[in-house]
This record gives sequence, structure tokens and C-alpha cells, in this order.
Amino acid sequence: MDNLYLFAILAGTRVAVEAGEVEAVVRLTDISPVPGMGAHVAGLSALRSRVLTIVDVAAIVHGRPLPPEQRGLAVIADISGHSYGLMLDSVSDICRVPEGELPLRGQLDPAWALYARAVVEYDGHPWLLVSLASFIEGASAAQAA
Repeated sequence: MDNLYLFAILAGTRVAVEAGEVEAVVRLTDISPVPGMGAHVAGLSALRSRVLTIVDVAAIVHGRPLPPEQRGLAVIADISGHSYGLMLDSVSDICRVPEGELPLRGQLDPAWALYARAVVEYDGHPWLLVSLASFIEGASAAQAA
């Protein structure tokens, strides 16, 4: 593993994502709502001639969608052959962390228990290591229930 991570704020929390999961980080311009979808689907958007499903991670994790004026950035990922944009609050950096991931220790917010799998220490702070696919899989499981 090359220990290259994207560091971002996602649903108000510092997270790290393995760079191999990230296709791009883009500024969202237009999101077209899709009637009848769960609150975690903000809508559809276009990127380089393909359709993205825009996912509101805050709605998945905290049960409250981001207000429209805060929908500015998204991390783009191909998950199970589908293109997704997962909305971000902000992006801090992308860099290597030689130590890589560390085990989860201490108290973890229950809202993040399904999504955090480790911790990455960067810039003097712990960042939850998450997999972008876990948000899609978790939302699909919740919707099926």
C-alpha cells in the first residue's frame, strides 16, 4: 500500500480516504433533484459526459441533508461500476502518510461506527479512515430495510 490519502471534512468530521478510491474532487455546479429518492440522494449531475448520482453523506451519517447553499464540493468515485459524487464540506490535502492507518481506539461517535475502519494521523490530528463505498452500501442497506 502506498499510504496516499485525501484529507477532507465530510459531514462535519475529519476523514481520510485512500487515494485509490478517489477519481477526482470537483466543484458542483448543477444538481438536478430526483423525485422519490431518499434524502441521501441530492440528485444527478453531469461530469465529462457522464451522469453522477450525487450523495449527501451528511444525510446518511446524521440524518440531516446539507442545505443547498453548502453543496459545493464532491469527491468522485466509481463504486460497483456506477459513478458517484459524495458531497464534501472541504478538502484539506492529499499526501502520503508513512505510518499509514492505525487501529480505532477510544470513543467513536456511533453515527460513524459503520463507516470508520481506522485512523490516520496527519497534521497533528486523527482523521477517520473511511471507504467511500461504505456510504453507498450503508445507504442501500438502510433503504432496503
